[in-house]
Amino acid sequence: MQDQLIIFDTTMRDGEQSPGASMTREEKVRIGKQLERLRVDVIEAGFAAASAGDFEAIRAVAEAVKESTVCSLARANETDIRRAGEAVAPAARRRIHTFIATSPIHMKLKLRMSEEQVLEAAVRAVRLARQFTDDVEFSAEDAVRSEVDFLCRVFEATIAAGATTINVPDTVGYSVPERWGALFRELLGRVPNADKAVWSTHCHNDLGMAVANSLAAVMNGARQVECTINGLGERAGNASLEEIVMAVKTRSDVFSCRTAIDATQIVPTSKLVSTITGYPVQPNKAVVGANAFAHESGIHQDGVLKHRETYEIMRAEDVGWGANRLTLGKLSGRNAFKTRLAELGVTLASEEALNAAFTRFKELADKKREIFDEDLQALVSDESVTPEQERFKLVSLVAHSETGEQPFARVVISDAGHELRSEARGAGPVDASFQAIEEVVHSGTELLLYSVNNITTGTDSQGEVTVRLTKDGRVVNGMGADTDIVVASAKAYLSALNKMGISSARMNPQYGEETAAP
Repeated sequence: MQDQLIIFDTTMRDGEQSPGASMTREEKVRIGKQLERLRVDVIEAGFAAASAGDFEAIRAVAEAVKESTVCSLARANETDIRRAGEAVAPAARRRIHTFIATSPIHMKLKLRMSEEQVLEAAVRAVRLARQFTDDVEFSAEDAVRSEVDFLCRVFEATIAAGATTINVPDTVGYSVPERWGALFRELLGRVPNADKAVWSTHCHNDLGMAVANSLAAVMNGARQVECTINGLGERAGNASLEEIVMAVKTRSDVFSCRTAIDATQIVPTSKLVSTITGYPVQPNKAVVGANAFAHESGIHQDGVLKHRETYEIMRAEDVGWGANRLTLGKLSGRNAFKTRLAELGVTLASEEALNAAFTRFKELADKKREIFDEDLQALVSDESVTPEQERFKLVSLVAHSETGEQPFARVVISDAGHELRSEARGAGPVDASFQAIEEVVHSGTELLLYSVNNITTGTDSQGEVTVRLTKDGRVVNGMGADTDIVVASAKAYLSALNKMGISSARMNPQYGEETAAP
């Protein structure tokens, strides 16, 4: 008999701490529904005490998700825990995840607390959380640099206080697989009531070993893995859900456990998260990268054609590749379009939004011979922004580039319904377009990132542009898609400006030191 390995997804909490990856409430609901379709066991929807926006987003996810457990993070204090309890209250299955740092460096320099004070705070937090739910998780932040004797004391006490899951985080990505596995083996052997809780691992990828460390913990008794879609997360990211799941599934001869994940939903989930956060997936990323199942070598191609298993240890269709071609075209009707959106987990806010999206679909179908699900995801990527939040909108764009001449662009944008016109020259048509927009917007932002990725294959593919802007310490991503790269770039720039201008409606998960999390 194989044990159940619980998959705890923290894309909407720890993953959202990536610069510019903040999500609106509507975006979190979309991702939450897709994670439920993926059959994730636990969805950590955010940090309820971080902001009013994050609280409302968690609550919306809790109302929308029916099967998966919905979780909120909370520091080990009364305010955080009560806020978390209120946020997850509507969920059919709910969890509070409370934490406090246990390493000497964190206790001394950040918390300024003694070991006894930390122990008391941890126990008090778990007991309070139990008043809101029977499902309480406790994390020892920076466990990787904590004294093992103290960890054993804290874990024994928190289990006795009612913690049903004990999470051991490598908060700074410091460990290596052999050491991390040995730590779990020692903790499970030394904590007297270890059998009363599920043991969990949470690894960061600073040294590129988050997945390896997580799997080492699983091999030594951990039965929950905390991970994110595409390995999203602050700094170098977190353990990748898709890699954990497929490693356990593919190497069932090594891992005596199984997950409940519907692997065919992995690629659609990856694409949705990438579209919403503006973080593209590198082509050679395991499982979900565009090249994950591509074979360039003639020897490899010959082998795969003769028998797939000569060079492939997984089937592409098992993780969602190859099943994402849309059989709609310019002659397709509105109902078929709406049905396909629903299958992709996309629910538009109103009939007007659906009609607008369908109009854009028809326009795209006139430009492209084949339409893919990725095109649809890009088509509706901005639908979660309400008209009140969308201050700037591209009306028209003319860009000119000629050898030996300085490129120029002429733009017309709508500013809350009022048309503004401008033109400018630049180093290229994209630069000229941005300069023209700034001529009338005067945003005062700094461009941190500009990247272009093709959504599908072919020269008629839509280009997906990501623009990252910063101002006054705040970082936002904007995305735009179009078969014309210059137009996509202008859309992305305006999208970022809209997000920069609606801070009260956005999450801000780039917590400071005092609110750092596992």
